[in-house]
Amino acid sequence: MSRSTTAPGGTAASFPPGAPAGAADRPGAWLESGRPVPDLVTDVPGPQGRRVLERDGRVTSPSLPRAYQLVPRRGFGAVVEDVDGNLFLDANAGIAVASTGHAHPRVVEAVRRQAGELLHYSASDFYLPIYSELCEALAATAPMPGPVRVFLTNSGTEAVEGAVKLARAATGRQYVISFFGAFHGRTYGSVSLTASKARYHKGFGPLLPGVLHAPYGYCHRCPINLSYPGCELATVDYLEQTLFRYEVDPSEVAAVIVEPVLGEGGYVVPPPGWLAKLAETCRRHGILLIADEVQSGAGRTGRMWAIEHSGVEPDVVCSAKGIASGLPLGAFMARAELMTWSAGAHGSTYGGSPVPCAAGLATLEVLRDERLLENAGEQGAYLMDGLRKLQARTPWLLEDVRGLGLMIGLEFPSAHVAEEVQNAAFRRGLLVLEAGESAVRLSPPLVIDRDQCETALRLLAEALEEVETSSEDLRP
Repeated sequence: MSRSTTAPGGTAASFPPGAPAGAADRPGAWLESGRPVPDLVTDVPGPQGRRVLERDGRVTSPSLPRAYQLVPRRGFGAVVEDVDGNLFLDANAGIAVASTGHAHPRVVEAVRRQAGELLHYSASDFYLPIYSELCEALAATAPMPGPVRVFLTNSGTEAVEGAVKLARAATGRQYVISFFGAFHGRTYGSVSLTASKARYHKGFGPLLPGVLHAPYGYCHRCPINLSYPGCELATVDYLEQTLFRYEVDPSEVAAVIVEPVLGEGGYVVPPPGWLAKLAETCRRHGILLIADEVQSGAGRTGRMWAIEHSGVEPDVVCSAKGIASGLPLGAFMARAELMTWSAGAHGSTYGGSPVPCAAGLATLEVLRDERLLENAGEQGAYLMDGLRKLQARTPWLLEDVRGLGLMIGLEFPSAHVAEEVQNAAFRRGLLVLEAGESAVRLSPPLVIDRDQCETALRLLAEALEEVETSSEDLRP
């Protein structure tokens, strides 16, 4: 899979096959010093980090929801170095973005090459070759049969906005159904669909009209207090028995948009058959099914698209985050028979700009050539096994372990406990991130290796022990 340098007490970066040997300026060369990972050499944040925080506090928008005081300078593979020289093991990948690892040599080279040739020309008004090249490559991965068309954006929320526009245009219907716990973005249309936290809506009404919500298939804390499999996937029945009965005729619903695995809402994997039952409900009423794969796609779950685990074929797929290894790129792709809107119906000055497209093509090649989907499945299974052993030791603290591939959620008794676990991991040099109401997510780069997974498990065990010791009231 990859070669790595190992030092006592930890594992340094993974170096993908094909990386040039001996090049002093190659990505990650700064890390080849035999240092353990993590390796915290100053207080965190250190003096340089505190200077950045002071400036940040003066000039940036206070709306930015910072998790903890990480001040990154550079990264390689699954390792991040902060501005004070501290090394961290990255198990969140910049919120599931650095799919091929930080500064993957092939992605970096593709970006450098494209930047030296053409930084920008709008594909909305002109025929940019790399735009259609990437569209063709993405279409080849689509989880639905038949011809597929693709529109490129700058972000995930833009992809969702475009998909909703397309659904309304293609069906002539106005309503869209999303789910409680879902996160689809923060621009107006997307935030109207988002229902993971009420604070995302507070102060911004009125939101987009024609949006309705239904309960997600969340077994650990079932929103309708039933248990699987005896529930018979009753949260899907909510559409027929409640929404279509009291709020909207199904003939007026353009689309149902669903995350195959809830992202910001807690890394919740719906029970077997839930997505299939949802898809059948949509088919019965001529409603389009949009799969929001912004966080779960690009190989994160061990398949290119998380919805592939269910066997369901969506009508539209939204993507972003991992498809360009960190550059701003999003996309929505749809069955060609749906994407027939006229010229000018949708466009973007920057969407599908040359440099992000180059990163996207390189990312798809790396995912394939270095078998990163397989690695996500293998390392994810290893992490899940280790985490469930930790859960067995402290089930009153670690309530639930769930996930697919390298998209893993840990559920705790409260938001406070989840935050304490996140922060205890950070103090040890492990980067994880809260999600949902009381969960912590693990979404490391797909290049993470076995030694790094072992280190992550050890540090999480230490973090859990610290939180357990300081929270005696959690014991049974």
